[in-house]
Amino acid sequence: MTRERVASLEALRFGKAIKVVIDGIPIAVVRESSGNVHALGDRCSHGDISLSDGFVEDDTIECWAHGSKFDLETGAPRNFPAFEAVPVFAVEIDGDDVFVNTEIRK
Repeated sequence: MTRERVASLEALRFGKAIKVVIDGIPIAVVRESSGNVHALGDRCSHGDISLSDGFVEDDTIECWAHGSKFDLETGAPRNFPAFEAVPVFAVEIDGDDVFVNTEIRK
């Protein structure tokens, strides 16, 4: 099982993603404005662009290079040019610790 602590809840800024790498998998960890924390594959499915460098708005993260928005809950693209979803990983909060499990996908 690959469950790893990635940050403290306090360290995650609302509306801003951070990039972590677990077992070679780049992951964008996002705390949306409602306080929910999500973990998605950090690569835009349209091109090799880091989503953690993108823009978080409401329940989406937007690729800064192509403008595709991805749903934080499902990883599904909301607009073109992307048409494939990015992977979504399970997030667990234990006190102030944020864990991501790369073996469990939502």
